[in-house]
Amino acid sequence: MTFPPTRPLEVGMLLFNGHTTLDFIGPHTAFAATGMKVHLVSDTLEPVVSDTGVAITPTVTFDDCPARLDILFVPGGFVEEVMLDGAALSFLADRGASASYITSVCNGSMVLAAAGLLEGYRSATHWSTRDHLARLGVEVSTERVCIDRNRFSGGGVTAGIDFGLTVIAHTLGEEAAKFAQLAMEYDPKPPFDAGTPQGAGTEAVALFEEFTAEPDANLRRAVSRVLERRAGS
Repeated sequence: MTFPPTRPLEVGMLLFNGHTTLDFIGPHTAFAATGMKVHLVSDTLEPVVSDTGVAITPTVTFDDCPARLDILFVPGGFVEEVMLDGAALSFLADRGASASYITSVCNGSMVLAAAGLLEGYRSATHWSTRDHLARLGVEVSTERVCIDRNRFSGGGVTAGIDFGLTVIAHTLGEEAAKFAQLAMEYDPKPPFDAGTPQGAGTEAVALFEEFTAEPDANLRRAVSRVLERRAGS
């Protein structure tokens, strides 16, 4: 397509309680800057609450979301419930059957995997959930943005902006992506080199693992239940 496009691309972003807002806000901002029509999708129009307590109001329900999406997207967060939510997984499987691009940021890739949309594909995820994604039979990428055919995925949280710009470059062209980057004044210069386990060091990683022990255990159980369902189907 050209930029500006002759028609706005249709984007469906799944929202659920416990999502990480920055996972989708970064891509959302980039997409909106180029005129894409972004639908925030949930089972109802009731506000959903993020993993830090931010309430977001969906714009469409599963039933009302356009049947044909150019981009289907799932953010990460506390995904253990949505990975087992039949209605959400059915929605993803249905729209994923015809979407041009199937995408995620952070451990939203685990939700795509639970919906059967990553079989035979490579995907990125947050560094702390790579082993969980591998258990679901997905080839795990350590790239900040992973592209495998029409599956686009970003690593943890802040990779969402890089992911969004990459998707724009592939759908609307490099000039559109540069336009969105300029509009957001995206020129990152982090004050510390601590965004990866290698940069942060062993003490910081140990502290992170201590704080996330319970959510990690919940996620491990959710993966086991997904695998049990597959085995019984």
